[in-house]
Amino acid sequence: MNVQTEKIALAKRLLETDDETILLEIKQVFESHQKDFWNDLPPHVKAGIERAKKQANEGKLTAHDEVMKKYAKYL
Repeated sequence: MNVQTEKIALAKRLLETDDETILLEIKQVFESHQKDFWNDLPPHVKAGIERAKKQANEGKLTAHDEVMKKYAKYL
């Protein structure tokens, strides 16, 4: 099976159909097979996110409005 040929054939069939059920089913297939971006993140980014989640759980947050007031003069 040639992948490019299959993709083209499927694309043609997709463009020719007006069946909403088929379109929704195809959409569901793609959504259910979406790749989890987390696995592609570098370790330092994952660590930063985990650190931020921990800080949020501990209530160590500053409201957006407060930050904007403080730094508005620099924007």
